[in-house]
Amino acid sequence: MTTYHYSFTYPVYLMPTSVGELMRKLLIPRKWRHFLRSEKKILINGKYLPLNFLVKPGDRIEIQLDHVESDQQAYPASGKLPKIVYEDTDILVINKPAGQKTHPNLHEVDTALNDCATYLGYSPYIVHRLDMLTNGLLLVAKNPAVVPILNRQLTNKTLHREYLAWVSNSKQIEKKGIIDLPIGHDPSDQRKRMVRPDGLNAVTHYEVIKKEQNKILVKLTLETGRTHQIRVHLAALNAPIIGDPLYNSDYQEGEQLQLTAFQLTFRKPFSFENKTIKLEEK
Repeated sequence: MTTYHYSFTYPVYLMPTSVGELMRKLLIPRKWRHFLRSEKKILINGKYLPLNFLVKPGDRIEIQLDHVESDQQAYPASGKLPKIVYEDTDILVINKPAGQKTHPNLHEVDTALNDCATYLGYSPYIVHRLDMLTNGLLLVAKNPAVVPILNRQLTNKTLHREYLAWVSNSKQIEKKGIIDLPIGHDPSDQRKRMVRPDGLNAVTHYEVIKKEQNKILVKLTLETGRTHQIRVHLAALNAPIIGDPLYNSDYQEGEQLQLTAFQLTFRKPFSFENKTIKLEEK
């Protein structure tokens, strides 16, 4: 079983904290915290300290994980390389093209994770997804030690995504606003979702970036992550995304969905360093 080593300096801008609280702040899962404590695999300045001892700014922290398991499925290599935007020891951020699925089902070999497997030489670990028609930034974990931490960042909004969309001009679109409308399945079309009272809670924040004659560019952030959330919410404001074959009645055959995941912010696992990745505007 692979052993994962991490070391970093406790930041000078943070208040002293106990060893136990430090592990919680790092979003380390409880079962791993138990292992680090019982096996004395978390060291402060080279020594193991009990959970109630204080970690001070400038202290050196070392973590060694030996018992990391994952039931992640294997992804065969596609033979194509992904467009890499950012990479470090634990994380790969790629620019997924529109029309490509995030991960494969059954025997598919042409998804974004298949491309990542080509580059890495082994199967990557999925953290979040992008709709097939959406292009933009997709974060992929390179090892299983960081997956639960990144998943918790998704839950507590430490990891968040921002989108840009060109939409049809609508009087219901204000300079900025919040769309708080529940989303559920559309009974008339299994591919689609719709706003419905018995749907799941869904909240989208938007801000108008610029207006042109017949279209508007909006920036969007999500509080929730429902399937097709942005597409359904904008269509509900009579401002469907241009090129949306499901929710825009003016869709023209061959158009590309004008929705891009253009910015990604997260905290690097086993550290307190925040990272923002942004696609360069064309």
